Amino acid sequence: MTLLMTDGVPAGLDHRVLRPLNAYVRGHATGDPAHFRDAFLPSAHIEGIRGGVFVSWPLEDYSTLFTGSPAPDEKDRVRRLDSVEVHGTVGAATMTLIHGPDTFTDVFLLVHVDGAWKIANKVYHRHAQAAG
Repeated sequence: MTLLMTDGVPAGLDHRVLRPLNAYVRGHATGDPAHFRDAFLPSAHIEGIRGGVFVSWPLEDYSTLFTGSPAPDEKDRVRRLDSVEVHGTVGAATMTLIHGPDTFTDVFLLVHVDGAWKIANKVYHRHAQAAG
């Protein structure tokens, strides 16, 4: 499983920076939180607004949101890498996730540590759905 690449991925990018992003996508696609341990630093936090309230989950708390099984609508979900920037040992990436009626924008801070790229932190925005 790989990400759908877009024009936001610069030519000549060291594609090793995409490894944690692909692991993150595998975690969502399979529902297996073990993939998040491959993607994130152990100290990572996942932050955003949920139900109108700011949340800041440590990685282990975030991982409990996943059941170990794919979502029933997994075949219809879309995940797109919108942009990646690398500056030496740090980087940033933006991804769009369409999960049923919900669309999320995820922004990742990446760091190259101990010979590998990892997600240091993630923030997300859940787009409001239009009234139907």
